[in-house]
Amino acid sequence: MEIKFTKMHGLGNDFVVIDGINQHISLTAEQIRFIADRRFGVGCDQLLLVEEAQTSEAEFRYRIFNADGGEVEQCGNGARCFAKFVVENKLTENKEIPVETSNGLIVLALESNGEVTVNMGVPSFKPERLPFTAEAQATEYILQTRLGDLNIAAVSMGNPHAVLEVASVDEAPVETLGPEIENHPRFPERVNVGFMQIMSSDSIRLRVYERGAAETLACGTGACAAVAVGRAQGKLAESVKVSLPGGELVIRWGGENEPLFMTGPATHVFEGRISL
Repeated sequence: MEIKFTKMHGLGNDFVVIDGINQHISLTAEQIRFIADRRFGVGCDQLLLVEEAQTSEAEFRYRIFNADGGEVEQCGNGARCFAKFVVENKLTENKEIPVETSNGLIVLALESNGEVTVNMGVPSFKPERLPFTAEAQATEYILQTRLGDLNIAAVSMGNPHAVLEVASVDEAPVETLGPEIENHPRFPERVNVGFMQIMSSDSIRLRVYERGAAETLACGTGACAAVAVGRAQGKLAESVKVSLPGGELVIRWGGENEPLFMTGPATHVFEGRISL
C-alpha cells in the first residue's frame, strides 16, 4: 500500500498529514509507529488524518494519532495544520471550517496573515472530564511523586492536561517528572504535562511533555491548558503570549463558560509518498 502524505509543523511540533477522503486509509498502530519513526520512517510527533464528516455540523472529521500509535482526542498545533492542509489541497473553499473530533466540534479560521485561529471550546476543570482521580474539583491538587509532593492543576482541553508552575522552565525536570506524571495512577488514561513559568500577566514560557510523544517543541492544547489554569487562578490576563521552544502562540480566554481561542502559524514542509 502506497500512501500520499504531507509533512507539516506548527512551531516545530511536526505532523504527517494524510488525506483520507481521496485515498483509502486503514492504518494499524504498528504502521503509524513506522511512519512516525525518525530513522526508518518519515518522522513526526503526530499523524493527522483528514476524513469525511460524520455529522452535518462539520465539514471534516479530524483524527489524531500519537507517535506511539495511539489515537488521542485533540491536538491544537495539528488543528492549525489541518486547516491549512484542507485549504491548500482544495478540499474546501471556506476560511472558517468546523471539524469534528472524538471530543466534539471545533472551528478553525484562516487569518489574512496566513496564521490560523482555533476555537478550542470551553476548558473543563471537572476531574472526571480528564479523567483525574480527585475527591472534589479544585484549582490545585497535591500529587505524590518520587521527587516529593507537587502542586498541580488539572484541566481538559478536549484532552487531559496537568500543569505545574515552575520558577524556570530551563531548569524544570521535564525529562524525569514528565513521564512520571504522564503515567501517574491518578490519571487512568495518562496525561499531558505542562511546565509553566509566568513572566508577567500577559506572557508565559512553557515546556510540555506530551502523552505518547515525550517532550515536543510546541503543544497547542498545552498552551491553552496553561493559560486556562493561570486565568482560573487569577494570575493571567485575557490575552497571553505563550513562548514555547519552537515559537510563540497567542491564547485568548474570556473566562468561565467562554470558549478559548488559540492563534499561531502552520507550515507546509514537503509532499511525499510512503509504501507500507
